[in-house]
Amino acid sequence: MKRFRFLRKLSNSNEKPFTAVLALAAAGFFSGNETTSSRTSILVSLPDPLKDSLKDRLVRPAFISADQSQLYIFPSSFARIGLDSPGNAKKEGSGEDDDGEKRKCCNCFGRDTIANAAATVGPAVVNISVSRGFHGLSAGRSIGSGTIIDADGTILTCAHVVDFQGLSISSKGKVDVTMQDGRVFEGTVVNADLHSDIAIVKIKSRTPLPTAKLGTSNKLRPGDWVVAMGCPLSLQNTITAGIVSCVDRKSSDLGLGGMRREYLQTDCAINAGNSGGPLVNVDGEVVGVNIMKVLAADGLGFAVPIDSVTKIIDHFKNRGRVIRPWLGLKMLDLNDMVVAQLQERDPSFPKVNKGVLVSMVTPGSPADRAGFHPSDVVVEFDGNPVGTIKEIIDIMGDNIGKQLNAVVKRANDVTATLSVIPEEANPDM
Repeated sequence: MKRFRFLRKLSNSNEKPFTAVLALAAAGFFSGNETTSSRTSILVSLPDPLKDSLKDRLVRPAFISADQSQLYIFPSSFARIGLDSPGNAKKEGSGEDDDGEKRKCCNCFGRDTIANAAATVGPAVVNISVSRGFHGLSAGRSIGSGTIIDADGTILTCAHVVDFQGLSISSKGKVDVTMQDGRVFEGTVVNADLHSDIAIVKIKSRTPLPTAKLGTSNKLRPGDWVVAMGCPLSLQNTITAGIVSCVDRKSSDLGLGGMRREYLQTDCAINAGNSGGPLVNVDGEVVGVNIMKVLAADGLGFAVPIDSVTKIIDHFKNRGRVIRPWLGLKMLDLNDMVVAQLQERDPSFPKVNKGVLVSMVTPGSPADRAGFHPSDVVVEFDGNPVGTIKEIIDIMGDNIGKQLNAVVKRANDVTATLSVIPEEANPDM
């Protein structure tokens, strides 16, 4: 009765009748006993003056009662402007429309996006525990994380999680694997690559194992949302969310020596025990393997891109180890701005638009024997124009002992063609 009096008051006011009804609907006045369905429609009793003014404005009802002077049906969206019922909220998060049909939602981010991504991968995230001991003396346990990537029990993790004692691949060390559902298995370290810090552990189960889907990391952009999952400080089933801060953070930027590596940088909270756990995109796909953080700062975590991990897994399957060709060059990608600055400093610098600058040549290396010099600019490699170090690495692939021709530009635009034969890189480099 109170709502009826308020409606009547509005109908006699200077406000436009239709606007008044919408205002009431937005305020939630059309609810309670007058609601025929919380999901589809709202049943409203209207005073005659307001009813007459709305005759031509209202959508025709799906059904009309015997007393047509009293009842009209409003779409439920009028009752909660900007809000959905719990059922609709669930559909929105699951990519389902009002008819229950699946629809593809491009770049959508809702309140359930992070939770859905974590729920998709969560069952496949495991805790890995390794007993530490020296000369028969127990020294506690090392804790890390991993992800089941195959129903046969293949687990992806970090080499330093399972290889802290310098276990060789042939030693096949044993680890304890605890799943999210509480099951515990004995795992075997079947492969480890210390350079990339990637390892494979295998478990056997008589019951089905949950798996996580591997995505792709080359489509990630700075600012994309990601979720870090794992067991930090032995706290299993922990997730943290953040964004991708950088998609190609170089190992040299972090002061790491050895061969060139690239990492995904994220501001997700990563702590001791997160190593080996997955970095997941909003589609619930693994896009990286969490590997380390900067101890002196917050929000500086790093992961191995899943595209690099996939290549490593292929090497494990095909050859049992990772084979990397080595030239003995330290190089730098060039762009227009860098070239302009170098030409300003040295007018004899070659006139190029792009290329890869050789900054150092290791004495006695394949590149040294081929005749590479510091300040050379590589513009072509194995018959392909190149502008980045990554392109040169991709062209080399895993070719060892195969002659490759490189075209370089030198001071005063002198062009030289060099033949180089890559060697296998020392695993300790």
